Amino acid sequence: MSEFIGLGVEPALLAQAIETNAKAALQEDINTGDITAALIPQDKSIRARVITREKAVVCGSAWVDAIFSFLDVQYGGKTNIQWLKSDGDTANANDTLFEISGNARTLLTGERAALNLLQTLSATATLARQYADLVKGTAITLLDTRKTLPGLRIAQKYAVAVGGCHNHRIGLWDAFLIKENHICACGGISAAITQARTMAPGKPVQVEVETRAELEEALSAKADIIMLDNFSREDTLEILNTPAPNSVFEVSGNVELDNFEALPSCQPYRISVGALTKHLEAIDLSFRVIA
Repeated sequence: MSEFIGLGVEPALLAQAIETNAKAALQEDINTGDITAALIPQDKSIRARVITREKAVVCGSAWVDAIFSFLDVQYGGKTNIQWLKSDGDTANANDTLFEISGNARTLLTGERAALNLLQTLSATATLARQYADLVKGTAITLLDTRKTLPGLRIAQKYAVAVGGCHNHRIGLWDAFLIKENHICACGGISAAITQARTMAPGKPVQVEVETRAELEEALSAKADIIMLDNFSREDTLEILNTPAPNSVFEVSGNVELDNFEALPSCQPYRISVGALTKHLEAIDLSFRVIA
């Protein structure tokens, strides 16, 4: 998992998210107890495998491990998991992702919580891989946004990195993103950028612009990143081919797989894609008891 760290998510933050997500998923599902699992003899052991019914980029193994680790502590068991696919691997339909053995009650109680996290994060990584493939060999950086599933911000950003794309800011604390309402409330782009650099000199300052006048002001104020929000293709092309030695351009707005276009540019630029974390379809997984 460590090979995917460094694109915005700190290791300690990721570890905390894994623990929080796993505990929340179990609490949501178990509440006062799994009354169906209680039908099974307490000392019954089983072995099972999890397969994918469709092609996918695997992501979420640490969340699955955490689910069963917490259940082992709670119920005093010992679950063994053998991963046949690692995070970042491509699995084809009917491939086995992992095999698991242990107490039957524990395995069946944790099944849905574990698969929910695995299917969602694998879906995110799979979609990210599709986008990443579109910019191979170019100087374009594809970024996610804060349009993530509630409670799964860090998990999805990790999955985006596993899929081969990159992380935008994690939240509201690690970078400035000065948008229309901020500009209005601060008294203009220049005033907002000056205040940001005074308040937190080490934080990146990004400004969203919607007009040529705003663009010129952001360039003059030397914003680190200038986000071009819903500019026309013609205007975007012209801007991307205008040298900006103090700023990096970012294209944003309604970027989807079916309309994606890598525009020619004289300089590297970024594209932020909200769809990476909000337009996904969970991967179809199956948990099968085999002994």
